[in-house]
Amino acid sequence: MAHAAPDDRRPWSIFLIFLRLGLTSFGGPVAHLGYFRQEFISRRGWLSEAAYAELIAIAQFMPGATSSKVGMAIGLSQAGYRGALAAWLGFTLPSALLLMAFAYGLAMEGGDLASGALHGLKIVAAAIVAQAVWGMARALCPDTPRRVLMLLAAGVALLVPGAVGQLAVIISAGLLGVAVLKSKTPAVADSLPIAISRRAGALWLVIFVSLLAGLPLLAHVLDSPLVSLFEVFYRTGALVFGGGHVMLPLLQAEVVPNGWLSNDLFLAGYGATQAVPGPLFTFAAFLGTAIAGVLGGLLCLLAIFAPSFLLLVGVLPFWARLRTRPRLQAAMAGVNAGVVGLLLATLYQPVGTGAVSNLLDVALVLLALLALMAGKLPPWLVVVAGALIGWLVL
Repeated sequence: MAHAAPDDRRPWSIFLIFLRLGLTSFGGPVAHLGYFRQEFISRRGWLSEAAYAELIAIAQFMPGATSSKVGMAIGLSQAGYRGALAAWLGFTLPSALLLMAFAYGLAMEGGDLASGALHGLKIVAAAIVAQAVWGMARALCPDTPRRVLMLLAAGVALLVPGAVGQLAVIISAGLLGVAVLKSKTPAVADSLPIAISRRAGALWLVIFVSLLAGLPLLAHVLDSPLVSLFEVFYRTGALVFGGGHVMLPLLQAEVVPNGWLSNDLFLAGYGATQAVPGPLFTFAAFLGTAIAGVLGGLLCLLAIFAPSFLLLVGVLPFWARLRTRPRLQAAMAGVNAGVVGLLLATLYQPVGTGAVSNLLDVALVLLALLALMAGKLPPWLVVVAGALIGWLVL
């Protein structure tokens, strides 16, 4: 195992390491974790295998962007808060800037995109969401109780659309998880090389809760579009369990019904997000830019990632005690099944109904799904092919 020189652990060096990863890490959060393992365990020896697995467990336990939380934790372990910021900036900037440029280009063209290419992006988005539902259902709903919980969550989300129904699903799924699911106490792993006091952790958690509770009131009092945008994206980042795909129903329920963006452009941006490296949460940069320009893109990007950082540094000092609570593990298992149900509902409405209107669309969705699942083609290649096929054929 190779070990990095001390200079490699300074914030600027950490930024450059994560910038390279942000430019080359295609394939979603699971692939990102593989890239991180190769870079920081096999190549640099910054963490043990056990400590890395513990970081992944912490990231999956909390809402937010899983791979970004792991990246921030790695930066935090090497250079404190500045290291966490450097890791996040390096990993996030490439995809965020690309998506902001795409949204800005659409705005310069009056929001117009060739109708065939737009439809092709929507079809690919449907295939990608279907792949996510299948993979997450297999991993997070391995038994009958959780499959039933997933279907119930999907039904509730379709009957009660919008943010209120989705929040009710997440809370109810956690309560049902405690009631009907069992979880084994995990084995004690290596202690994490991150020093944050419990007092500092409690302060970060207070900031997280204060923003979650106070931003809606502030948006109502100020009646500011930018504050409203920040509130929506912060709340989304605080509620997304299960990875970047799960933000789709939460954001769609806020952005499209409010008239901030059309459903076609929403799905086109989501499709384009699959073609860039880095975290899926940078979809927020596209939406913010399409809605309110470059400032809106930067605000939404900051807002959707802020809960991930606040929860990470807030929970880390208490993790050793939290990980031994079986009831909490059962609640999280229920929440995970519930969010798969939310994604399943989204696959039908608005993704499926917005992308599929005839048999040719069905065939193209199935073709894209086969390319992703059977052909193992990278998502970015399928996105580009879908846009080209849409432009030439549809």
